Amino acid sequence: MGNGRPDPHAAPAGLHLDLEWRTTVLTLVLLPVMLGLGLWQLQRADEKAAIAARWEQRKLQAPVSLQQVNIDDTAELEYLPVMLTGQFLADQYFLLDNRIYRGRFGYEVLGILQLAETGQPVLVNRGWIAGDSSRQSLPEVPVVNGSITLQGHVYVAPGAPYLLADRDLEPGWPKRIQAIEMDKLNPAVEEVAGTALFPYSVRIDPDQLVALTVDWQVINVSPEKHTGYAVQWFAMALALFIFFILRSSNLWQMMTGGTRK
Repeated sequence: MGNGRPDPHAAPAGLHLDLEWRTTVLTLVLLPVMLGLGLWQLQRADEKAAIAARWEQRKLQAPVSLQQVNIDDTAELEYLPVMLTGQFLADQYFLLDNRIYRGRFGYEVLGILQLAETGQPVLVNRGWIAGDSSRQSLPEVPVVNGSITLQGHVYVAPGAPYLLADRDLEPGWPKRIQAIEMDKLNPAVEEVAGTALFPYSVRIDPDQLVALTVDWQVINVSPEKHTGYAVQWFAMALALFIFFILRSSNLWQMMTGGTRK
C-alpha cells in the first residue's frame, strides 16, 4: 500500500504552462510579424495574378487610336493596345540607362513619334539595344525615316521611380535618362515638337518592323513565387509557435514521459 505521498518523479496529470519571459516576448514580437508577412505575400500574389490576367485580356483587344482614350482613366489606359501613325523625330530620342538584358548592359530607346492627325508627340519605347559598358560611346540607333504606322500598348508606371539623385537632362540629343519621368521630359520634347507630350509612354509590340529587342516583363515576380514565400512565412510562424508551446509547458514531458529540464 502507498503512504499517500505524491511521487516527485511522476509526470503531471495534465498540461501546465510555465511562461518564461524571454521566450514569451520573442514569440509575441515575431509571430505577428511572420503572419503579417505571409498575408502580405498572399495579397501580392493576388495582385500579380490580376495584372497577368489583365495583360492577357488586353492582348486579345483590337488596338485603338489615342484620340479615343480618356487620359484621366489610368485603369482603362493600363496595357491598352493602340495603333499610332506618325513620324519619328530622327535625331531626338532618349536612352533609358542601365537596362540589363540577359546579362548584357544596354539602353531602352525612347523615340518621339509625332502623330499625323494631331501633331502631338508620343514617347514610344522601341525596346532594348546593347550599349558600351565603359560608357565611352552611345549606341548607334537605327533611324526610322518617313511616316510609319505601328502598334503597341500604353504603359502606366506603377509609381514614382526611386532615384538616388535628382539629375537635370543632358544637353543635346540623344539624352540619357535614369527613369521615365514625363513631367521632366515634357519641356525638352515640347521644345523640339512644338506641343506637349502625351502623358504616358507606349511600349512597341515585338513584331513591329521598327522594334528593337523587345521582351516586356509585365510582372517581375510570379504569383506562384509570392505564394511560395507566404508558405515559408507561415511555416516559420508555426515552428515558432510550436517552440513556444514546448518551451513554456510540460507538453514534451507528457509526450515522452520524461522529466522537463
